[in-house]
Amino acid sequence: MDPFHPGEVAVQRRMGQSHIADRVGRTIRSDIPAVAADFLSEQPMVVIAAADSASRLWASELVGPPGFVHALDDATIAVGARPALGDPLSDALALPAHIGMIALQPQQRRRMRVNGRSTPAGDGLRIVADQVYSNCPKYIARRQLESYAPDAVPPVQRHRAELDARLESAVAAADTFFVASADVDGNADASHRGGNPGFLQVLSSTRLRWPEYRGNSMFMTLGNIEVNPRCGILVPDWTTGATLQLTGTAELVWTPGAVPRCSVDFTVDEVVERRGGALRWGPAELSPANP
Repeated sequence: MDPFHPGEVAVQRRMGQSHIADRVGRTIRSDIPAVAADFLSEQPMVVIAAADSASRLWASELVGPPGFVHALDDATIAVGARPALGDPLSDALALPAHIGMIALQPQQRRRMRVNGRSTPAGDGLRIVADQVYSNCPKYIARRQLESYAPDAVPPVQRHRAELDARLESAVAAADTFFVASADVDGNADASHRGGNPGFLQVLSSTRLRWPEYRGNSMFMTLGNIEVNPRCGILVPDWTTGATLQLTGTAELVWTPGAVPRCSVDFTVDEVVERRGGALRWGPAELSPANP
């Protein structure tokens, strides 16, 4: 069975990467191998992608002590946390949902992704995996975890329609963000984007742009945007634990040439700023793969 939907195939062909995607696609599996289970159990953070009741896509950060995410068997993952009240995905993940998850380990520049279906389970989630796969270390900024200290009270969350000058500066300074996307059937995916500060460009208070760097050639995020423009972004503040969540629509912008290049224009519909968080990370060692 082909692991790629028509949008992904279209982008792979346009980029001249179909042969690589076919080879790399064979690494996608529906079961959770032991090495993946071990990796998940070590992580204090995952990012979840899903749609809210209005079908808007969001990316949310979930944190906990190592072990809060773990494999129950070779098809099911337990997550010992759910989005807090006020998070855009709090209500959505209280019900069964299509979900994407990425676990990032900045210390070792490692990451893995899981796409599947989630159901609420107590104060957490159960995810039945459809796709399990790792990505290369490209563009991951190395950081060391300095502390984990859950807030005594839920962090303050503020909703607004656009970025103000302070938030624009935070976005422009980012070296990492996460993208929530989905295909036409609502199958969600969470992915990582990294680069030098400034690679996430602020065009206006409601419009952003980022360049797409060559990665594993599967183009899952671009393939989703090709067929479904709804998109979400999570920009973490690694120093304070704060996050910035944006939802809106995305458009692929192609630059013709012998090797086509692609950037993504993102139009903001809503902004959720969360001040405070449990994790504190050290300074970034930017990836040597960054252009």
